[in-house]
Amino acid sequence: MGIALAPAALAAAPFASNNAERVRAAQRRDDTILRLGGLGDGYKMSWAADDRQIIAVNDGPGWADPPQAFYNSRLWAAAGSPPDVSFTDLPGYPELNLSARPEDAPHYFGHGLLAARGRLYQFLSTLDRAEDRPRRWTGAKLIYSDDGGSNWRNRDGSSPVVWEDWDEQSRDRFTFFNEPDGCFSLLSILQMGRDYGANRDGYIYVYGTNGSVDGRMNELVLFRAPADRLPDRSAYEYYAGQRRGDARWTADIGQRKPVHVFPRGWVNYTNLFPGDLVVESWLPSVVFNEPLGLYMMANAGIGCAPDGTEFGKPSYFGIWVAATPWGPWRQIHEETAWTPGGDGEARAYAPQISPKWIAPDGKSFWIAWADLKGIHAFGRDEALLSSALEKAEGPAQNAAIQTEFLRRYMPGFSCNAQRVDLRMT
Repeated sequence: MGIALAPAALAAAPFASNNAERVRAAQRRDDTILRLGGLGDGYKMSWAADDRQIIAVNDGPGWADPPQAFYNSRLWAAAGSPPDVSFTDLPGYPELNLSARPEDAPHYFGHGLLAARGRLYQFLSTLDRAEDRPRRWTGAKLIYSDDGGSNWRNRDGSSPVVWEDWDEQSRDRFTFFNEPDGCFSLLSILQMGRDYGANRDGYIYVYGTNGSVDGRMNELVLFRAPADRLPDRSAYEYYAGQRRGDARWTADIGQRKPVHVFPRGWVNYTNLFPGDLVVESWLPSVVFNEPLGLYMMANAGIGCAPDGTEFGKPSYFGIWVAATPWGPWRQIHEETAWTPGGDGEARAYAPQISPKWIAPDGKSFWIAWADLKGIHAFGRDEALLSSALEKAEGPAQNAAIQTEFLRRYMPGFSCNAQRVDLRMT
């Protein structure tokens, strides 16, 4: 299939600022760290038309008190700005209660999230069934809502949402499934203002890892779709490199090229827990900074022990800026040992830039993250949790037991936030 250049007139309008060149550095403000509560990880965010931020939480009950279920994936809405933020559940979200599903059932992790033109989209990632190695990301399922999250549909418009079993998973059901090298199984959507209102070229941009192993997972790939055709894969165009500063796009996924390559050595190949997965290394958070007219990206690689086990040391953390969604991306901040608050035992990961919590002048913004400090002690005593869960009577008690154990061993497995300042010339 052919490769097309973005039309110059269309591409130039939303990408005209040169402020990306003026940003010299970024500083994490440890004096601003907030513990916003909840339980779980992920915290992908999108700014909805009603001014709330929609937040995805994986592997936890979120802010429910007392917890009623231990969700594989759940959406919440956040009102306000730091330090005064309140959280409410989106009760119409399709049920993904881990304790109510068969132990061997496929898991669906909510990642790519977007509020755009009155619609909510979410890509949920799936894993293979490997038992002799870390499980790898293998597919991405798209669901959407046209009423603020009360009702949800599969990408073909059918309802209710179906959580396909192993033998039902296919490219007919999913947006991506068993793609070359496992690409586009983990997805993150570019955020561009409230309800995607800062977008001017009519496209939604979606980033993905190029696979689930080191050497692929650290390669960032990109596709775009017309804003009204995200459920239609036939409308997708994949980034295929640049020519004289213009992006080249192709309908052939096999001709995709990375928009950026992160350092190697930050993807695990051994697990703390048998049958666990390759963790979420190098899935970025990318947000358009409208006041400055530039794109910001935060990303992290998981710190591995010498034997490749995840969270053996603090994570890698970086921030990059660019004048266009496809780069080139210039790094303005790097930490090879990400230790929020100066805590050398921190195991922070998956930083997320809030698309709403950006200062009016664009020179500061907020990030959120989860921290697995204590995960090795949790792994040592996991049998205690398993024994307690065997005695649980119903999903609510199951969720309460898991919540109590996680809070005891890993109090940072929650929504942490802090301000980041940009230094400009």
